[in-house]
Amino acid sequence: MENNKASNTPQRLPEWMKVRMPGGPNYIQLRNLLKDSQLHTVCEEARCPNIGECWEARSATFMILGDVCTRRCHYCAVTTGKPIGIDINEPERLAQTVARLGLNYCVITSVNRDDLVDGGALVFAACIRKIRELLPHCKVEVLIPDFGGSWKALGKVMDAKPDVLNHNIESVRRVFPGVRPLGGYDLSLELLEQAKRLDPDVPTKSGIIVGMGEDIDEVTETMKDLRGVDCDLLTIGQYLRPSPKHLPVSRYYTPTDFEKLAETGRSLGFRHVASGPLVRSSYHADRQHEAASRHPALS
Repeated sequence: MENNKASNTPQRLPEWMKVRMPGGPNYIQLRNLLKDSQLHTVCEEARCPNIGECWEARSATFMILGDVCTRRCHYCAVTTGKPIGIDINEPERLAQTVARLGLNYCVITSVNRDDLVDGGALVFAACIRKIRELLPHCKVEVLIPDFGGSWKALGKVMDAKPDVLNHNIESVRRVFPGVRPLGGYDLSLELLEQAKRLDPDVPTKSGIIVGMGEDIDEVTETMKDLRGVDCDLLTIGQYLRPSPKHLPVSRYYTPTDFEKLAETGRSLGFRHVASGPLVRSSYHADRQHEAASRHPALS
């Protein structure tokens, strides 16, 4: 495993981390459509390296509840600050856009909205239901925040019957407080466990970002913790520093490292593991859902 000492000096990206600049016809059409719809995508806000590939394939992850987050995680490029209200028409507008695109699979995420009593759970639920009304065949995955540990809020989302419930743990137990100071490692595990209790038939999913100061054994322990709460699906990807103000990259994992992590995850019983340098939470999310449908839970 390639070990690069973290520093404030910009590191040269390895060859396997480089991607083409986006600009295909589908990418341009989707960008214009989303702009006209006044919708945000995590693809843009978080500067996802897969934006060209995914948008060219007419796949996007929609970010609801605005583009200002109430938390300041040290790895994330999303703007932080004090959000202003909510848009009550957003679920309808999102559903109409999904229908116009004719999507078969849709991923919905959000910023943290600690200013709202339910963290925005009701809006998540409304988006799921509106999409189902306009496009019944479309599968809906939600990538949710921790709702401050409100299981009542989580229940609102689960009652809307998402096809996949995703919540990212992001990092290992030791590193977690330094990268997500307003979150909680055990809180994230408990949320995934509660989701299973509320609806055992909905696959749960989580993601780990590597290269933020952890070691390989700690990543394995986090995978075990996730399996301990019956998490079904897992993504593992390389951390990329959004700006000099953010956490430095501690190391770049090689493609071989990622394959070994995938093998470990499969041996632990995950129904699907997507592990690679450019893998992100919603990368090929439809394929993960299909894998979960094909392979029954092992626990």
